[in-house]
Amino acid sequence: MTAKRTILGIESSCDDTAAAVVQSDRTILSNVVAGQTDLHSAFGGVVPEIAARAHAEKLDITVAKALKDAGKSLADIDAIAVTAGPGLIGGVISGVMMARGLAAGLGKPVIGVNHLAGHALTPRLTDDLPFPYLMLLVSGGHCQFLNVHGPDSFTRLGGTIDDAPGEAFDKVARLLGLPQPGGPSVEAEARTGDPNAIALPRPLLNRDGCDMSFSGLKTAVLRERDKLSEAKGGITKQARADLCASFQSAVSDVLAEKARRAIGEYLKLEPSNPTLAVAGGVAANTQIRSALQTTADAANVAFTAPPLSLCTDNAAMIAWAGLELETIDHPGLTPLIARPRWPLDATSPAMLGSGKKGAKA
Repeated sequence: MTAKRTILGIESSCDDTAAAVVQSDRTILSNVVAGQTDLHSAFGGVVPEIAARAHAEKLDITVAKALKDAGKSLADIDAIAVTAGPGLIGGVISGVMMARGLAAGLGKPVIGVNHLAGHALTPRLTDDLPFPYLMLLVSGGHCQFLNVHGPDSFTRLGGTIDDAPGEAFDKVARLLGLPQPGGPSVEAEARTGDPNAIALPRPLLNRDGCDMSFSGLKTAVLRERDKLSEAKGGITKQARADLCASFQSAVSDVLAEKARRAIGEYLKLEPSNPTLAVAGGVAANTQIRSALQTTADAANVAFTAPPLSLCTDNAAMIAWAGLELETIDHPGLTPLIARPRWPLDATSPAMLGSGKKGAKA
């Protein structure tokens, strides 16, 4: 890039309505997120119809606030980047239609961004990390190890064959009567628990490769909860904390071991600056970050993780991904299509099946 460009990013793939203004020199002028936790709390998870309606109501307000916080007007914006998938299709459509309308009115280009690429390219925004690097993308709906070769070039080394870790955290929180989202609730509860109190499985560690599974681990927590409840007529606060700590340690151990294996595959590329990066909502978990840091240190590989505000869904990462895609004249610039499914590595077989709407992951 030569002249500095200013991009408006829009994100609405799940339950956070977000807008941000980012410049090509990696300056984040604003990053606004309007959450929906209160709207979904009574249902124990995100309700797609409620999320889509809330996005439609909040998108214009969120964009206006992002512009105001950045000290910019729409006339100052050079292009608009928007999450075009994957995600809850109602929310994705809301964001895409907002971006299309703004682009048409302003006569500015609009860039469709893969939400997962936004996470995967975050280290480029925060640390100017050179390609290639190894990325663990770990969130509520996704978990995969990726060799990141360029803004639109990703090779999947492995991923979850069922639940993503964030999904497992949410389910465990529901099993134990903790509030949603489950990740922060389980982590907070685990602080007073004993991670060795309850023996839980470490799924797929006996299988070669980098694939993971977390569904059975969640079921093991359910069985242990029922055993404790039956033995004592209910689960005590300490028992719940022990369960949370034991579950969190199991997830951490699996991710650390699979990361060790993924690093071995990544190093075959002989990168000049070998780095393991982590992104996604679960990257905010301090124990998991620490375990990955230890794994990277043992392999003599650098480790980087974004600030907590850029781990969860946000529009700054979408704006940055749009800037990266502009530099390579990516076909995502046109046409702009909302997609419920959109794998980063389209050459690898789908891990979670496929259907009329395409590969799930």
